[in-house]
This record gives sequence, structure tokens and C-alpha cells, in this order.
Amino acid sequence: MSEFDYDLFVIGAGSGGVRAARMAATYGAKVAIAEEYRVGGTCVIRGCVPKKLMVYASKFAHDFKDATGFGWTVGETNFDWNTLIERKDKEIDRLNGLYMQNLERHKVEIIHSRAEIEAPHRVRLVGENRHVSARHILIATGGRPNFAADLPGAEHMITSNEVFHLEEKPERVVVVGGGYIALEFAGIFNGLGVDTTVLYRGEEILRGFDDDIRATLHEEMEKQGVKVICGDLIEAIDKGSEGLSIRTKEGRVLVADQVLSAIGRSPYTEGLGLDRVGVELDKTGAIKVDEYSRTNVDHVFAVGDVTNRVNLTPVAIREGAALVETLYNNNPTKIDYKDIPTAVFTQPEIGTVGLTQVQAEQSYDNLDIYMAKFRPMKNTLAGNDEKMLMKIIVDADSDRVVGCHILGPDSGEMSQLLGIAVKMGATKADFDATMAVHPTAAEELVTMKEPSTRIRK
Repeated sequence: MSEFDYDLFVIGAGSGGVRAARMAATYGAKVAIAEEYRVGGTCVIRGCVPKKLMVYASKFAHDFKDATGFGWTVGETNFDWNTLIERKDKEIDRLNGLYMQNLERHKVEIIHSRAEIEAPHRVRLVGENRHVSARHILIATGGRPNFAADLPGAEHMITSNEVFHLEEKPERVVVVGGGYIALEFAGIFNGLGVDTTVLYRGEEILRGFDDDIRATLHEEMEKQGVKVICGDLIEAIDKGSEGLSIRTKEGRVLVADQVLSAIGRSPYTEGLGLDRVGVELDKTGAIKVDEYSRTNVDHVFAVGDVTNRVNLTPVAIREGAALVETLYNNNPTKIDYKDIPTAVFTQPEIGTVGLTQVQAEQSYDNLDIYMAKFRPMKNTLAGNDEKMLMKIIVDADSDRVVGCHILGPDSGEMSQLLGIAVKMGATKADFDATMAVHPTAAEELVTMKEPSTRIRK
């Protein structure tokens, strides 16, 4: 008989935790997983999945408008917020059920309770007022939205948690922040007919992405009607008869029905009892781990956003799988974080893999930059002036493609396939040798022959 109740106890049933629990059980481990909210985690319940469903909904207004250029007469249209939210909730319930069924099928015990580390190898189940023991404990609690609680009037703001459950569609929204979450929701609201303003303290939106992509996205969002204000931040929010009055540092006064705070996310480590066993955190509050997701405490591990490495759902899933391979399959496995493809479901959409130009200039002496900015074929008959941008960054000495960045329709889909090529070390000559698929926007990736910029040191 084992000296522990479980071989593996997972705290947090998001993407990384669920994958680890299922795989460990497959390898014969006795596994339990505790979740204080809903099984599926941020991505499935109140993140990537419901957000993309809302992105789909918001694009129909653009499609209706474009259709007239192709001979369609679009009649009177009407959008019902409650129908969207109801249908979205139904799909999230379905996915939540599938996640639980998969865990149960693999004989993972699901515990609907908050869990905290009480002592070495011991976990307290707060909702059930009992404790259990485990040989290994995995922290997979993800992140939570940042919130400026000390801001005067902060109680009038919502975050990306609450935005999915608004009882009615607002007429005016101010989105605070300039990252991908803020800009994706700005596109959603704008597409649904909401008067939308983005307020960001930085010089340009989407920090960390390629500068040409950032500038072009800013331009295209404003063409669609989103007001983008950079270099300013909220000082206070007051509630009055006309709605919420937002006062900014630069003296602006904005009026809205909702203020969405989307100023980033932080690792969810508060109150987990990590200090009781001495688990080390970094200055952001993230759990420090090594390349095998081990903490400084030999029986405690962590994966996903709670470690603040690369905060993406597929990365958390891969980290959970690698940990289980290491612990239960005698196959020590590390994650390669280089050249991870990423999609941002702004409007227009972004797909990217590899280095930005700024990053490439820091890593390579000589670069060739290939860039094309054009109007996609569909937009010509539609009379739509929205532009598409494609950019390839090449190490001129080796001819290797070290970065690809796309802004425009289906960019996310393209980035997945580009990710394979870049990960394999494809050269610009490999791109050039690939036959174009015509007529597509993607063919531009293999037909750009002359660099738009040459950088030599």
C-alpha cells in the first residue's frame, strides 16, 4: 500500500493541468485534480475559446458590408447580444463537460474545491475541509487579470473575466490596455456596433510584436472606427447620469457604459500555501522552475502561465506532457521555446513566428527584410481599403528565415504552417523554390524576390 493517497495531485484544471493528469493516469499513476472554478481553465472557459466565438460574431457586420460589392443585396440586419451569450455559454458548457468526461475516462479523480499546500506532500481541500497526501504536487493554476484596485473608481471597471457575462451590450466602451487581449476585445466590440476607444499608456500598441505589424494594425483599427489613444492612462472613473466618466492623465474626459481593464495578467500564486514548503517565486510572483518544470522543492512542480515562461495554451499543454514523460515514463523531456508560432485575433488578424526585426538586429549582423503591403483580392470588389502586410526576416549570412509576420485575413492559419518551416530552419531559397498557390494572399510569401531593406553591420 502506498504511503500517499495519490501519486500526483494537480492543483488547477486548465490546459496544462488536465493534460498532465490524463497522461499520468495513462502511465498508471493514481491522480487527482482540484479546481475551484470550472474544469477547462482560462482558455476554454473565459479566454481563447469564448473570445474567438465572439470574434466570429463581430465579423459579420464587415461581411455584410463587403457583400454588396459582389452583387448581394443584404436586407435589414439585427444583432441580439443575449442570443450570442446564450449560444456561447452553451458551447462552453459542452466543452467543460468533455473535459470532465475525458478525465473520468482516464480514471482521474476530479475534486471541485480550492486546494492549498498545507505541508510537504500534503494538500488541504478548502471546500471539503479535509486534506490528502501526494507523492508529487503539480501547480497549474494559470494566471489572473491584473487590476488597478487602488485607482479611484476602480469598482466601475470590468476585466476579461466579467466581459463574457455582460447582461447587455454596451453602447460605448473604453478598453484600457494595448496588448493582444485589449485589442481583440476592441475589435469584437467595434464589430458589434459599439463605440469603442482604446486607451494605452505606451507609445504604440501591441508591445513585443514587430514594429511594422504594430503600426499597420493601429492604422487599420482606426480605419474600422476604433479610436486608439496612446501615451495616456486613466486617473479616475466617476459614475454619473450619462454613464462612466473617465479622466486621464493628459486631461482627456471619455464617457462610456463599460470600462474594460485589460492591462495584462499575473501568475495566480496567491494563497496556495507555497510559502509553507518554501517554493521560490520570482519578482512577478511566478513560480521558479527549471527546464523540467521542477521547483526548488523536490516534490512540487509547476507548468503553464503560473510559471510565466511562454504564456500560451499549447505551451502549457506541452509542458504538462513533458513533465509526465519525465516523471512517469522514464523519458526526461524538455521544451524548446524557440520559434513558437502565435496568432492574435485582432481585426485584422495577426500571425507571427520567430524574431521581430528589432530582435533580429540584436542577434544577427546582416539581415535582408522582405516586406509587402497590399490590398487582398477580396477587398477590391468589396471596395474595402483594408491592407494586408507580410514580412520575412532573413539572416543574410546563412539565408535562414528567422522571422515571419503577417497581418490580414487568415494570418493565424498561415502562421501554423509557417511555424513548421521556420522551426525546420528553412532558408529564403527554400521559400523561393516553393511553387506559389494562385490566386491566394499567401503566395506573396514565396514570390517576394528583392529585399525591401538590407541591414549590414
